[in-house]
Amino acid sequence: MAAKPGPVLTRLFLFLCFLFPALPAGAADLQSETLKAWDASVKITEQRIEKELASQKGFLALDFQDSSCAARERKAVLAGEIPVHRISTDADADGIPVPDGMIHHWRGSVFIPGVPLNFVLSRVGNPASEDTRQEDVLASRVLESGPGKLRLFLKLQRSKIVTVVYNTEHTVRYRYSGLERAFSSSIATKIAEVERLSDSREREKPEGRDRGFLWKMNSYWRYQQVPGGVIVECESMTLSRSIPGLLMPAVRPIINSIARESMQRTLQSMRSRLIQAYKANHASAES
Repeated sequence: MAAKPGPVLTRLFLFLCFLFPALPAGAADLQSETLKAWDASVKITEQRIEKELASQKGFLALDFQDSSCAARERKAVLAGEIPVHRISTDADADGIPVPDGMIHHWRGSVFIPGVPLNFVLSRVGNPASEDTRQEDVLASRVLESGPGKLRLFLKLQRSKIVTVVYNTEHTVRYRYSGLERAFSSSIATKIAEVERLSDSREREKPEGRDRGFLWKMNSYWRYQQVPGGVIVECESMTLSRSIPGLLMPAVRPIINSIARESMQRTLQSMRSRLIQAYKANHASAES
């Protein structure tokens, strides 16, 4: 669910570990110019999202396309498909070059049949342990909970050729728009790569001074009640180190393929968990 960044973000945003053999093995410090480019892209994205949320034209990001494309995508989602699209936030789209870094920006949608919006939102505002339990989540806990806001701790791991572990903290904010719509955002406020010193001892590397697989991580969620269930839409952004230009033509398709598959797998898993949880809750209420 949207309030739990772990299930989506761990699968989607640590995929650069696959590229380890192609990247220099040493540290990759996050440069100030890279961070400025990230902040600029986030600002553009959040301004666009706020404009869409205030619009009378639609609510989901898929609504703000050519009308025929929007109709096809909504039909596909309601039929059970999980369409995923890469959103460009590089110089080609916004005129913002990203020196010494890469921004990965994706959007995916899923239909949760037979589950009402109020149940989805109850899990958003009060995430249970199963809401953050994933193969990539080693530990999770709620640090702070208040009206419309959560702070979460997640220890994330991705193992593929090389194992990378992060201690992360996330600020989650959510708000409702009438009885049929809601929005939430999850912003990582801490991403510290963990260095294992021994079986029982760990040390966090300074933020932004690590191997550069994951420096920043944001996600934005929209929920819409529709006949028969709820459409959940996730828009995600991450920042990583750059890839040498000569390798880019070969590596970019791999990055895109892994990211697309990860988003689809995550949204599919979320759908299954929500349906299962709602059925269990409904059965318990009837007994």
